[in-house]
Amino acid sequence: MARADIGIAMGGAGTDTALETADIVLMSDDLSKLPFTVRLSCEALAIIKQNLWFSLLVKAVFLVLTVIGLSNIWMAVFADTGAAMIVQTACV
Repeated sequence: MARADIGIAMGGAGTDTALETADIVLMSDDLSKLPFTVRLSCEALAIIKQNLWFSLLVKAVFLVLTVIGLSNIWMAVFADTGAAMIVQTACV
């Protein structure tokens, strides 16, 4: 399992070594929950990508505004902090 790309261990039947080595640990012995786990991870990855693009967009806008002289470093810092707060509250 240590050399595999992705390791999955089952909590009820797995040894401690297998549980520590695995990338995913199923706490019950029910494999029917695996598709739900894959869907959930895909949704989480999509949200992470959205948050990343939003953050980069805010930074790019304030970079352009600073270059043209319509913004300063403190406005960019406050915008970046505000964007981080928006991202955090959107996930809760």
